[in-house]
Amino acid sequence: MGTFACPLRISSMDGRQSQDIEATVDTGAAYTTLSARVLRELGVAPMGKRRFLLADGRRIDMDYGQAWATVNGDSVVTLVVFGEDNAPALLGAYTLEGLALAVDPVEQRLVPTHLIMY
Repeated sequence: MGTFACPLRISSMDGRQSQDIEATVDTGAAYTTLSARVLRELGVAPMGKRRFLLADGRRIDMDYGQAWATVNGDSVVTLVVFGEDNAPALLGAYTLEGLALAVDPVEQRLVPTHLIMY
C-alpha cells in the first residue's frame, strides 16, 4: 500500500496544549506513536506500559497514555505511545478507528468510513 503523511493535531486531555504534527499513516501500527518529548511537553502522562512487536522483530515495553487526536476537524480521545525522540510520528489503527477514517490507498488519503456493528 505504501505510506503517506497526514496532518495531525495532538492535544492534552484538558485541551490547553496542542501541537500540529505531520504523521505517517500506518495501519500496521496499533496505536499512534509520538515523540516522548512532545507528549511530555503537552502534559500527557504515561498510564502504564505495553509490550510491542517492532518491524525489525524486537519486542519492547513502551509507555502509553491518552491524548486528543484531531484529523480533518474531527477529534477523539485516543491511546498514544511514547516513542523515541528521533522516531517518526505514526498515526495508528486505533486512532483511525476512533475517528471513523479509512485509508484510500490509490489516492493516499484518509476518507470517512462506516463503522461496523453487528
